[in-house]
Amino acid sequence: MKIGFFDDFRLGVVKGDTIVDVASAVSDIPRVGPHDLINGLIERFAEYRGKLEEAAVTGKAIPLSSVRIRPPLPRPINIACMAVNYMEDGTLEKPAPINGFHKSPNAIIGDGDTMVLPDVPATIFEGEAEMALVIGKRATRVKAADAMDHIFGYMNFIDGSARGLPPAGNVFYQMKSRDTFAPIGPFIVTKDEIADPQKLQVRLWINGVLKQNFNTDDMAHKIPRCVEWVSSIHTLEPGDILATGTNHRGLSSFQDGDKIEIETEGLGRLTFSVKDELKRTWGRETRLEQAQKKAATPTTPQLTGKYAAAAS
Repeated sequence: MKIGFFDDFRLGVVKGDTIVDVASAVSDIPRVGPHDLINGLIERFAEYRGKLEEAAVTGKAIPLSSVRIRPPLPRPINIACMAVNYMEDGTLEKPAPINGFHKSPNAIIGDGDTMVLPDVPATIFEGEAEMALVIGKRATRVKAADAMDHIFGYMNFIDGSARGLPPAGNVFYQMKSRDTFAPIGPFIVTKDEIADPQKLQVRLWINGVLKQNFNTDDMAHKIPRCVEWVSSIHTLEPGDILATGTNHRGLSSFQDGDKIEIETEGLGRLTFSVKDELKRTWGRETRLEQAQKKAATPTTPQLTGKYAAAAS
């Protein structure tokens, strides 16, 4: 089942290129906003699944092209992200030590929204294509063998980054938790729809040019281990997000006016735009292309705009 929000955060079930309003089937779930509704539904999904399926059959199908898609998880309690969690197409000799970080829930945006690049002296802005887990039930110190039982579904995720901010060593918080730096969606796909989440192709396009193209089978620390490790640090709640990392070789700059598209196999395509009031520019080479030409830095230098002189 594909579940998401549309227009004024009406809950819908996606059927092909249409969405069916199923809000009436979940009207008794306590909420003060759409975040409570979706988190409450996820927590009670076994109870409500039949009602949703019936509503999806009997309700009116609305073309997706005629509605505004909203973030399917507007305000998760936790957004946990795995760091350096790919073998980079097998080029790393061994996995990096397991590591992660938090992103602010205020970073969430959805399909058709805009990532806004802030006025800060970043050496480059990037967005990492990732497959994210949606937690289905409370997870505290979960063993890897039991981890998949705690997953509700999957969705596309972009980990926006403002890299190189001073002071040196003061890294993840100010780099990762900027407003609009976590595009998600367009929908949540329940786990029964995905035969093997560890064998999904992930692709990212910038202005129609394919940049990232990798498979989740290249993950260094697999999904059960990620859930085990994160839940050993803090509890994960229903509706929380655990992003599983990216293959960095295809990363390149995000710039003003860019159209970004990410599509993970079976999860649909998430599209959003980029806005930078400073109109800064960078080279368009990927990290792999930079390495192949033996460039001095893994990322392209800033070419024009505010902070360009400082970055050179």
